[in-house]
Parts: sequence; structure tokens; C-alpha cells
Amino acid sequence: MAADTSAEPRAWEIVLEHIERQLLSGELAPGDRLPGERALAAELGVGRSSVREALRVLEVLGLIRTHTGSGPSAGAIIISTPGGGMSALMRLQVAASGFPVADIVATRLVLEASVAGDLAAASATDHRPDLAGAERLLDAMDDPGLTAPEFLALDAAFHLALAEASGNQVITATMAGLRSGIEGYALAGLARIEDWHATSARLRSEHRAVVAAIRAADAAAARTRMHDHISGYYAETSPDPARIPA
Repeated sequence: MAADTSAEPRAWEIVLEHIERQLLSGELAPGDRLPGERALAAELGVGRSSVREALRVLEVLGLIRTHTGSGPSAGAIIISTPGGGMSALMRLQVAASGFPVADIVATRLVLEASVAGDLAAASATDHRPDLAGAERLLDAMDDPGLTAPEFLALDAAFHLALAEASGNQVITATMAGLRSGIEGYALAGLARIEDWHATSARLRSEHRAVVAAIRAADAAAARTRMHDHISGYYAETSPDPARIPA
């Protein structure tokens, strides 16, 4: 009688588990690029088709962003770490319902301004927030070889990293669930940006200013800078600027 091998992992699952272990252990982090398909296939002893299948799953889960072609911007870049089921369910809800962009922006303004203010307030205590993950993403966004979609994926991951630094699991899950919607309207707005180089430089500067206010324990400045940062990009890229949330 043949042995039951139904419990044995399929080749693409081996790749998936390998990458997830590296994410959880810290060997890989947001902003890092995965090795190429050929290198992963050789390292794990699987076919390149299995590597591609695993990468598709990781992209659907929102853990990586892939870019085809050749050169330094090709391949897969890490944009997140494994999260919980609540955020996954919310991502599906966002995708299925197509929440109005103005509603997503309004929710971000409430949540993220509050997070920035709370992180700044915590910086004045003995329980200073850990901003290392957020700052690592800022450094990754300084890479001039990033495509605009890769930059915006890291941008969304930065905002999620601040939520994670707050320690509030509900806010973190909500932000993680909204991330696909945030990336969606950010990407859609690219067509309305006349000078991406100037815009991306401004966004990087605004990110640094938010973190600086948090580190300086200036809660009012942190809230204001975060609010203006989010509403500013929406004002620049929205087809209906009159609906910008207050």
C-alpha cells in the first residue's frame, strides 16, 4: 500500500515557509529585496515555477511587491511582515466593497494623526517607542532606483510601521487592512503628478519631519505634520479636491 504523502508540503509551500521564517527571524525585513528566482530555486532545490507561485502568494498577501524586467529595480521587494487574520479579512472587505477614497483618507487622518501624537507623547516617558522599523523603511525609500509603485508600497509600509510602534493591535490591524486601499488610491494618483521626483522628495522630507517630531516628544507637531502629509498627497492627486477631508 502506498504511503500517504498528502501532508507533505508542495514545492511552492517550501519556498513560502522559507521566506516567512526569514521574515519572522529578522533575516529579511521591509525594504530588502529577495534573491532572484534562479538563486531561490537552487538554494531550496525546487523549480523556478514553484518559486514564482510562492511569490504570487506573497504578493497577494501584501508581503512583497514584484517588478518584472532586468536591472537593479527588478525582482521582489519586501513591503511588510506576516500579520494576523483580522487585517487579511479587512483587506478583502476593502477590495470587495471598494470603499470611497475620501472615506479611507478621513479614517487615516483620524487614526494616524492620533498615532503620531501618542508616539510623541510616549517619547517623553521611560517607554519610548521603537521606531527602528519605520526608520529602516525611510532609508529604503531613499534608494534612487525604486520605481514609483515600489516607493509607494514602502510608503504604505512606513505608515503601518508607525501604527505597529504604537502597540495598539486594533489600530495596527485596521491600518494593515486598509493598506491595499491606501496603495490603490496612491497609485491611481500617479497619473496626476507632474514631477514624481519632486513629489517623492517632498514625501520623504515629510516622513522624516513626522519622525523628528515624535522623537522630540512634540505631540502637537507630530499630529499636524501627519495630518498635512496625508491630506497633501490626496490634494495633489485627487480628481475631486473639493472632497478633501478636513
